[in-house]
Amino acid sequence: MTGDRYTVISADCHAGADLLDYKPYLAKRHHDEFDAWAATYVNPYEDLLADTADRNWNSARRLAELEADGIVAEVVFPNTIPPFFPKASLMAQPPSAAEYELRWAGLQAHNRWMADFCADAPGRRAGVAQILLNDVDAAVKEIRRTREAGLTGGVLLPGVPPGSTVPELYSDAYDPIWAVCDELDVPVNHHGGSASPPLGDEPAARAVFMVETTWFSHRALWHLIFGGAFRRHPGLKLVLTEQGSGWIPGVLQMLDYYHGRLVAASSTAESKFGAGLADSMGKGPSEVWRDNCFVGASFMRPHEVPLRERIGLDKIMWGSDYPHDEGTTPYSREGLRIAYAGLPREEVAAMVGGNAARVYGFDLTLLDALAAKHGPLVSEVAEPLTSVPPDATSPAFARGGSVRVW
Repeated sequence: MTGDRYTVISADCHAGADLLDYKPYLAKRHHDEFDAWAATYVNPYEDLLADTADRNWNSARRLAELEADGIVAEVVFPNTIPPFFPKASLMAQPPSAAEYELRWAGLQAHNRWMADFCADAPGRRAGVAQILLNDVDAAVKEIRRTREAGLTGGVLLPGVPPGSTVPELYSDAYDPIWAVCDELDVPVNHHGGSASPPLGDEPAARAVFMVETTWFSHRALWHLIFGGAFRRHPGLKLVLTEQGSGWIPGVLQMLDYYHGRLVAASSTAESKFGAGLADSMGKGPSEVWRDNCFVGASFMRPHEVPLRERIGLDKIMWGSDYPHDEGTTPYSREGLRIAYAGLPREEVAAMVGGNAARVYGFDLTLLDALAAKHGPLVSEVAEPLTSVPPDATSPAFARGGSVRVW
């Protein structure tokens, strides 16, 4: 925050190269295969075929639109189709052994592109590196390489849907990944949409996906807690992004309940399942959340805001979800007003920028200077929103959110 304006960092934005522009970032030995794949690939996403698709890779347009929306920096998750993937990597199933080599090459190409994209706006983009879990040693090497290459947004933890060919996230097979992220202070991000099992494309399947997708993404939290990742690597940071935030207090209460029953010294119905758990996982779930976890709350909604102290005021990071249709652009100021009007300015400053700066290492001196020109006025955000822009498409402005249970 600077003077009378907030320094807004979106902890949830998305970007990626146009399909053919990934080729220079691929190892040359894959170029012929890439040409053959790209020649027949049909993009399934309308937003990546529209004339606005270049918001994913047009650096100048992106900066201008974010500044106009009051945002001076962003954490950048993937969005477009990386080489050799059938759809966006964020929601893709773990690759088979036969698919692994080319899929891994495609993600590494994206990581190289992302490093250049972030370098085009120094200090304003924290790019998130992508890994696969099929080869843990290769993932560790890529985490080190991308950190050195300037990707400060941490690593994107792939989803592990039930029935996957890779171990569940509570497995100690992933300890080398948690260790390097702890060592290098690399946040581990788990984004909404990851880890859902394949459901098909019938109308009912799409509806079921919308109902269930955030729950499947939440599973990373209790998998890592009960798996003991935070006991073995106490500096590990886990960020759960674009999964809402209102579910957190209730889920932590539920996890604490089961933890207490599982590790109880006296006999309980559940304790027979908890043998060795107390020693292997260490702290209880609420303590782990307090010490190690954060939420990329995206367009935080009004019913979530009264829970902010139970979630943790130092845990919440607002995001616009640019350039997605469900994001708040170009009405991010209104999105901030509908959520945060009437709150103390110190609380708002933390949730809209200060917490993200701390987690991802943004330089607030640099960003405060930009916010002095582009940031939303403190007085503006303090004013309650009385009418929703008629063409706003974001759930930030939807009614009925209080009924959501996760």
